[in-house]
Amino acid sequence: MINPLKMAEMFSQASQMQDEMKRKLAATVIEATSGGGAVTATMNGKKELLKLHIDPAAVAGLSGEHPDVEMLEDLILAAVNEAGRKADDAIQSSVQGMLGGMKIPGLNA
Repeated sequence: MINPLKMAEMFSQASQMQDEMKRKLAATVIEATSGGGAVTATMNGKKELLKLHIDPAAVAGLSGEHPDVEMLEDLILAAVNEAGRKADDAIQSSVQGMLGGMKIPGLNA
């Protein structure tokens, strides 16, 4: 028989774990670069873009008759996507750490 008091305690613990994970992810900062450092994307563990830095040298190539805007756009996309992948890894690692090795379908890689 299931003890209702135990169930309430389990739900409370799950809620606390979820709140702790949200705090950890918001505080986690991930950085990724592309183009040899021409573009740097900084993201938190919640996959919010916090900062985008473009090296002035990357912008210098945009002057002239035929500026290569597409290359700069590609570098930005690459940096942001890589930061997103790193954030996914951080999320997975955080979830695994909180679960302590428990196997839960859909959460374990």
